[in-house]
Amino acid sequence: MAPILCAKCKTERALVKRPKNHQKLCKGCFISVFEEEVHHTIVSSSLFSPGEKVAIGASGGKDSTVLASVLKDLNERYQYGLDLVLLSIDEGIKGYRDDSLETVKRNAVQYDMPLTVVGYDELYGWTMDQVVETIGKKGNCTYCGVFRRQALDRGAKMLDIKHLVTGHNADDVAETILMNLLRGDLPRLGRSTSIVTGDDTCDVKRSKPLKYSYEKEIVLYAHHKKLDYFSTECIYSPEAFRGTARTLIKNLERVRPSAILDIVRSGEDMARLVGGRQSSSYTCKGPSTRATEDDYTTGCGSQQGKASKGEIAHAPLQTLGKCERCGYMSSQAICQACLLVDGLNKNKAQIRI
Repeated sequence: MAPILCAKCKTERALVKRPKNHQKLCKGCFISVFEEEVHHTIVSSSLFSPGEKVAIGASGGKDSTVLASVLKDLNERYQYGLDLVLLSIDEGIKGYRDDSLETVKRNAVQYDMPLTVVGYDELYGWTMDQVVETIGKKGNCTYCGVFRRQALDRGAKMLDIKHLVTGHNADDVAETILMNLLRGDLPRLGRSTSIVTGDDTCDVKRSKPLKYSYEKEIVLYAHHKKLDYFSTECIYSPEAFRGTARTLIKNLERVRPSAILDIVRSGEDMARLVGGRQSSSYTCKGPSTRATEDDYTTGCGSQQGKASKGEIAHAPLQTLGKCERCGYMSSQAICQACLLVDGLNKNKAQIRI
């Protein structure tokens, strides 16, 4: 039986079947197509400006490693004129983060990029190991999500960098969209679907160059490029609400390969229908806001399923100010991270008593 030829070059043997559209490609064409799609995303969304200093949120995992590799190549190939650096967060998880940081350090050498590591202990006085020891495993992702987002922004600010890129892929975006829909949290769709959050008035804006890249294709790209990445899951990672959304999306993908991008595009359309407010400051009415997208309760927009008709779609934006304690941007007088640290310190005091 004759070998199947690459659908693109028509000469080399096809070795890769793209999860996105089942197109059969040779190794070289797959790598080229993957990179060109990321380049198209960057150019069509005007993500970067020449001379811009950009921090890559690096964890050592497949997504951030592929992002760093692709951005380095595209920056040189298309002369973006970017000054790329790696920014990594040390959550203080022994047996996980200390090992993955070794991968990031190797990446810094491989890609010839400066690396800065910022730790939870220096920012908050707590490591995640200490947090879990104090509160237990249930709910620890809420703490880590709040701390990590702020740590990345604060790390970028320390480096005087105003643009941070993260390795969020199409699967991640689709999961978040589905979670917000299941919670009835329409106001958050703008933030979860936007490729850029924040703007030039913010201390640090974020963007997702891999927004339209499938997770499976990221793994294939890393494999065929022989990239050095850390593949162990976080030891504290629970089977939370996001895990349920992920399973549902994977099941849909088996039946319909385009399901992931279909969800992303539908989320974008719905976000525009809600009001077109592509802002990172979405929040809900009431005295309490949730700072993470992967928590254990229902989303703020759903109000535990008790929101009145039309209330969700018209939930107002709150003005971002600065935390009275740490100076980090917040819609409240005291930011979520400081409130969480307060709770930890109180628990620690009670344990000592």
